[in-house]
Amino acid sequence: MSLFEVYPLFDITPVHANDMYVYDENETAYLDLYGGHAVISIGHSHPTYVKAISSQIEKLGFYSNAIQNPLQVKLAVKLGQLSSCEDYQLFLCSSGAEANENALKLASFHNQKSRILAFQNSFHGRTSAAVAATDSPKICSALNAQQQVDFVELGDLEGVERMLAKNETCAVIIECIQGVGGLDQSSTEFYQGLETLCKTYHVVLIADEVQSGFGRSGDFFAFQKHGITPDVISIAKGMGNGFPVGGILIHPSIKASYGLLGTTFGGNHLACSATLAVLEVLEKEQLMQNVNARYKDFLKHAESIPELKRVKGRGLMLGLEFDFPVADLRKNMLYKQHVFTGNSKNPNLIRILPPLTIQDKHWEVFFKGLKTELENIKHDSI
Repeated sequence: MSLFEVYPLFDITPVHANDMYVYDENETAYLDLYGGHAVISIGHSHPTYVKAISSQIEKLGFYSNAIQNPLQVKLAVKLGQLSSCEDYQLFLCSSGAEANENALKLASFHNQKSRILAFQNSFHGRTSAAVAATDSPKICSALNAQQQVDFVELGDLEGVERMLAKNETCAVIIECIQGVGGLDQSSTEFYQGLETLCKTYHVVLIADEVQSGFGRSGDFFAFQKHGITPDVISIAKGMGNGFPVGGILIHPSIKASYGLLGTTFGGNHLACSATLAVLEVLEKEQLMQNVNARYKDFLKHAESIPELKRVKGRGLMLGLEFDFPVADLRKNMLYKQHVFTGNSKNPNLIRILPPLTIQDKHWEVFFKGLKTELENIKHDSI
């Protein structure tokens, strides 16, 4: 049997990793400024994380949600405390797409409406409703396209209201910092206006924090900068530091009932142990404070790049936008400078999503390599 080839692969085979670095079979070290799509939050192979998972699997790795699991309760309490979302209720699943799928379904159950409103350049996952709410037709099949989704421009409150006034929309789903779309964000005035419109028209407001949550923006959740209260918050990626885990935080205005949502693997003992370890490290090592400090360092370093058009995003969810496509530049950064970076829907943008443990010395490595490769581009074009 062979693999179903859906991924264009770099010719690199990591075999082990530690904190900010991954190592291939030849022991070549690569600085990881992408974290496997923002998944690695507390650094590769963090000892607290390794100990938590190893200890748990020796006792009990998995049983279904038909039994008591005190780790889920412990996780809900700790997550509520660190995120300042104590009033919310937690439902655990296994991925970001699954989290958004459950969020959208829950919204429709709640208000009995069926349309979704999403934003241009959005990305919410690859499952049925989540991929329909993703602004990328090439990954949306005819089956997915049966979902009823409207797209408006990010920041367009008038466009939002035109759609919500039809009284057909069950949910508005939004990334307060767009990820795959290219690190766009709007104003506090827009996000607060969006919340008001959702309340006015009895629409569930879903904050997609799959990529931006768990401290990556400098706040625990990106929406918190804007002082809004979403009805549902979807989470995944950085919450498990590599272990597959996701979930939704549900406002108490939405009531639970038996059978409303369900999952086989969600909230299993290993997933809870992984997430509890992440929360412990976030708190003890003050990683959100580190995010904000390293963001300031990043902006200072970026001032030294004359070819740079703009810096996008905030915290450690960042983009460097140039006036030219960056695919070759990213390849040179990987193969010549040994630095992992990411791409986006914007072909001119390098995406930066490092572990939250990053230090300024790692920025120095990155920007030194970036300057070298930009000089090589200049030289080759002469």
